[in-house]
Amino acid sequence: MHKISSIALFATLGLAACDEIDSDIERAAVGAAVGCVAGEVLVDGRCVEGAVIGGAVGAISDDL
Repeated sequence: MHKISSIALFATLGLAACDEIDSDIERAAVGAAVGCVAGEVLVDGRCVEGAVIGGAVGAISDDL
């Protein structure tokens, strides 16, 4: 549970840091990085899958 909370915190802070620049590419990069870490920590060796999902969520997070 502690790992999930830490990842959620870093994801929120990372995506919030991209707020002023308004770039979907930067949001996707931050989301992919957080997703990769989440994939490695939560499910051993699933960095690529986490990065794909995190990148997609990061790219559309400005549109929500």
